[in-house]
Amino acid sequence: MATWQQFLFWVSAGFALGTVYASLFEWTLHRYFMHQPVGRFDYAFKAHAIVHHNVFKADHTYHLIHEKDKYTIPMAWWNGPLLIALTQLPFAIAGACMGSFAILYGSLVACTVYYAAYEYMHWCMHLPKKRNIERSGIFFRLNGHHLLHHRYMHKNFNVVLPIADLCLGTLLLRSKVSFAQPRGPSVPDVQPRIKPDGATPVTWAA
Repeated sequence: MATWQQFLFWVSAGFALGTVYASLFEWTLHRYFMHQPVGRFDYAFKAHAIVHHNVFKADHTYHLIHEKDKYTIPMAWWNGPLLIALTQLPFAIAGACMGSFAILYGSLVACTVYYAAYEYMHWCMHLPKKRNIERSGIFFRLNGHHLLHHRYMHKNFNVVLPIADLCLGTLLLRSKVSFAQPRGPSVPDVQPRIKPDGATPVTWAA
């Protein structure tokens, strides 16, 4: 295989592996750092579980109510560079061992795009404006996925690509009980499925 072909192969491999790794990284960060303090480190826990989830619940407040609360949607600006750098450590080590950093280049692009997608989609989910992305079927399904996370904080930790949720047993497709969910053109119905006889198997919960 020619050198340039090898380079493109490992860049592509890095991109694919980086995308999957980003899903696993997002899941781990979300579950173990953003929903519980880790020792004395509680910055992520307070910013996300305490503040964000207190402002945005699984009812009509899933969508922004008060303009002053917009700042609780995205992470702090410095989180992006730090988290992207952390995701690249295993790929940097792999590249050093291989004698070529082509795999690192691919993973860097993948994880950067993944983080950007996370922030933008998360923003659109809580602050809908009928943007083009909000009209897509993928966004529609991911929005329902994230809505269920705000109902069940121990489920659906992924925002962008729920590979980790699927593989690690935290994927929830519908609510376990009926609840007063938010409505809108980009919000799917996540209520329990109706039985063929028309009776719901669960009771209403506020």
